[in-house]
Amino acid sequence: MGSWVGINQTAVNRYVEFFIKSGQLSNMARGVLKREVRLGGSRIDFLVGSTYVEVKTPLITLPATSAVERVSHGRFDSFDRLIRHMTELRRSRSLGRRAVMAMCYLYDAKPFRPPALDRTNSRVLDTARLAEESGVETWQVNMKVDRKGVRVIRYFRNEIFPSST
Repeated sequence: MGSWVGINQTAVNRYVEFFIKSGQLSNMARGVLKREVRLGGSRIDFLVGSTYVEVKTPLITLPATSAVERVSHGRFDSFDRLIRHMTELRRSRSLGRRAVMAMCYLYDAKPFRPPALDRTNSRVLDTARLAEESGVETWQVNMKVDRKGVRVIRYFRNEIFPSST
C-alpha cells in the first residue's frame, strides 16, 4: 500500500533551517545562519557561515503509480527563478564563496538525476551544468514527516552531471 506525500514548500525551508542549526546537516553547511540574503539580483534562502544555501523542493520526481499521475504533476513552464538562483550561486563562486543547491524531498527519494533534455527544460539544464562545473554543490536531503515530527532520513552530495572521464 502506498502513502501520501504532502508537499509544503515553505515548511521545507524551516525544516532545513532547524537541521542546519542543530548540526544535522553539518557536512552540507555549518556556521551562523542568516535567512533570505541578497546575492546579486536574487534572495538566497540562507547564508551559513560563508556558504550560500538555496533550498529547492523538486516536484518533477514525485513517486507515482500510474502514467496519469507521473505526467500530471510537476510540469511547469517557467524556470526563470531557478535559473536566476543558479546563476547567482555560480557567480558567488568567483568571489570565493561556497555555494550549495539543497534539493529537499519529504520522502526517501532516489538520488536525483536530471530529466531528458527537451525544449522546456534545456535552459535550466544548461544553467545547472554550468553551475556544477563552476563548483556549485548539489546536495540531496531526504526527510520524513509524520505524527512524531520531521527527521532527516539521509542526506548526501549529489553530482548530477558526473564527469565523463
